[in-house]
Amino acid sequence: MFVNIVRFPPIQEGKDDEFMAWFARSNEAFAPFEGFVRRRLLKPSDGGAYVAIVEHDSLETFMAMHTSSVQAGLREEVALLLDGDPAPAFFEVIIG
Repeated sequence: MFVNIVRFPPIQEGKDDEFMAWFARSNEAFAPFEGFVRRRLLKPSDGGAYVAIVEHDSLETFMAMHTSSVQAGLREEVALLLDGDPAPAFFEVIIG
């Protein structure tokens, strides 16, 4: 299994509800992609930045989704809600 963990930059003031709606809508858009397992949004208990966990069957299926026109359009939408760029990190599950 392949996991992408994304730390989002701060959400622009007053845009949290729009960001949550975007995340829910983007989950629906990504769900049909082959190899997609799930995508979850985490909010730190200390009030820090949101983090997303994206799970895929493999790096290959993740990259097919990540380089799609669907992802490009969703990325343009969310950029209007963020103060900065998301910071991704990539992992292979070795025990689990």
